[in-house]
Amino acid sequence: MRTLLLTIFFCVAAGAQAQTAVIPLWPEGVPNAKADPGPERLNGDFISNVSQPTLTYYPAATDRPARTAVIIAPGGSYQFLAVDHEGRQYAQWLSSLGVAAFVLKYRLADYGHPAPLQDVLRAVRTVRAHAADYGVAPDRVGVMGSSAGGHLAASAATLFDDPAGRTGAALDAVSARPDFALLVYPVITLLPPAAHEGSRYALLGANPAPEMVKAMSLETRVGPRTPPTFLVHAQDDGAVPVDNSILFFQALTRAHVPAEMHLFERGGHGIGMGAGHGDISLWPKRAEEWLRDRKLIQ
Repeated sequence: MRTLLLTIFFCVAAGAQAQTAVIPLWPEGVPNAKADPGPERLNGDFISNVSQPTLTYYPAATDRPARTAVIIAPGGSYQFLAVDHEGRQYAQWLSSLGVAAFVLKYRLADYGHPAPLQDVLRAVRTVRAHAADYGVAPDRVGVMGSSAGGHLAASAATLFDDPAGRTGAALDAVSARPDFALLVYPVITLLPPAAHEGSRYALLGANPAPEMVKAMSLETRVGPRTPPTFLVHAQDDGAVPVDNSILFFQALTRAHVPAEMHLFERGGHGIGMGAGHGDISLWPKRAEEWLRDRKLIQ
């Protein structure tokens, strides 16, 4: 298990309080890698053309370690990654709660399905396999995501046994099932009328088979092993209809999976942890209470 850690290089993230580490997800080689993917593109706080998936590790605050880890999937319609307000800011918040946070840089529309799913499942396996190195318990590894990142986090919560997530590596023997999920204005369904068409197009292409659209509509994939889930959404979300969270919550309830959902009248889409959006800006506090109730933080 120490071999992986030797590949880590350290950097100090801008504005971060703690030292971070960047961990390559596929040191043995990215599955279905492109021969000449071109350089990764950075436009402000948005990353695209990802070909080398990584985890950026934010250690838990040393004064209140909770032995819990969260893998964060930033949103961006599977076309780019909003790595600041739906990645780094979440990680710093979780770190302050004593949670070890890992921001996932995953492959996007350039690859399409199943590449993002492979990346998130490998991320869960990686963190769980090296839990002792990060000071966390292997049965306290969760996922978090916003918008399309919420779809990816929910994919991990429902498709953790998908054969596409196994590549023949030794890590395949490690469970990829998250122990809990936090979904913030998530894309869930790819079926009309509530689908986010941009995410569906980026993930599955222009003319996907109907059975694939249904298979990646995650309200249809919830089962009794789907982990406990926290959801937050705004009724006036003009990008990802609030029906996405409602459909997932209803499926969780039918499957007798513990779930908590917070719906707000106003808030729109893409707020991250931003203040000044009315009551919806309180969602991090509600999430803290949920994590504490589940004994995932102190």
